[in-house]
Amino acid sequence: MRAKVTFASARPRELRGEATLPALLDRMLGRWDFDKRFKGKRVAIKMHLGGGYGYSTIHPLLVGRVVRAVREAGGSPFVTDVAGAVAGAKCRGYTEEVLGAPIESVAGTADKYIRPAKVDYRSLDTVNLAGNVVDADALIVLSHGKGHGQSGFGGAIKNIAMGCVDSPTRSRIHRLMSAAFEWDESKCKGCLLCKDNCPNDAISYEDGKLSISDHACKYCMHCQLACPTGAIAIDQQGYRWFQHGMALTVRETLRHFEPAAVFYITALLSITPFCDCWGFTTPSIVPDVGIVAGDDIVAVETASCDLIRAEDFIEGSLPSPLRRSGSGHLLQQIHGKDPYIQIEECEKLDLGNREYQLAEVE
Repeated sequence: MRAKVTFASARPRELRGEATLPALLDRMLGRWDFDKRFKGKRVAIKMHLGGGYGYSTIHPLLVGRVVRAVREAGGSPFVTDVAGAVAGAKCRGYTEEVLGAPIESVAGTADKYIRPAKVDYRSLDTVNLAGNVVDADALIVLSHGKGHGQSGFGGAIKNIAMGCVDSPTRSRIHRLMSAAFEWDESKCKGCLLCKDNCPNDAISYEDGKLSISDHACKYCMHCQLACPTGAIAIDQQGYRWFQHGMALTVRETLRHFEPAAVFYITALLSITPFCDCWGFTTPSIVPDVGIVAGDDIVAVETASCDLIRAEDFIEGSLPSPLRRSGSGHLLQQIHGKDPYIQIEECEKLDLGNREYQLAEVE
């Protein structure tokens, strides 16, 4: 049986406010019986609040409408993300006054309020789930759909797997890549873009020599993507291991909630090639698509990827040194990663159904 996924298009059919995305979002959420899902419950709204120079996260106006829908259903919502993002959220307009809900760190301000869960997968023995997330009665996974250098697509799966755990767990999941680094000194021009874009300060450059600290590195591949000359190469043979590790983390997080108490909303807006964790924004690679929603994570992720189409690619939008190559999904052409593998791994764990029926909201 196909899962239901609703879709609100970013392209209005008429030139009036009620035909635009915020109003469509209101009507779409009204289809999902929030009263039964969230009444009397403390609801965590997990999203990515961004950082640095980034400005392409989900607009506060849209977040506020999700908050309002939960409140009108009798729920008590709070918005949550990792501690560093919460600390800088005000710069992007995310405040309690604007959103209508408090903003809390997923694992506390010190990133130490956690609930360990055993997974015993390769080098990933345990994942430390974020306490403020799994302590909630219900969960809304409010994701910004965009490209991602390591998983191809960053949506609801990545929002949970990387955002509902502590920092050491994120590093352990990334390390499942079992990556091996090669640095070609003859190609390196010493621009230090690799060092500047490393989120863990794992790269040092002294006397014309590059050094990568294996202890600090989380294999996010920012260095390889940022290098304009291809001087850094990373063996990515463990790609599916990484995707499976994310799927296991999603499963352990969802075990803390009744299925009806979890809901997924993915905004396919400002679809850039990079994750918001880069801390800056580049041009959108396709026009804004809209918002998808549903209660099946596998179906919502599949629909999200299906709606990002290669034929809609905006020529000239890719920042250097990225380029389209090969075949497959648009994000696979850019990053060399099949965005559907993470979805397959979640489906293998019985977390949802890839077959969906898309119902557009008017």
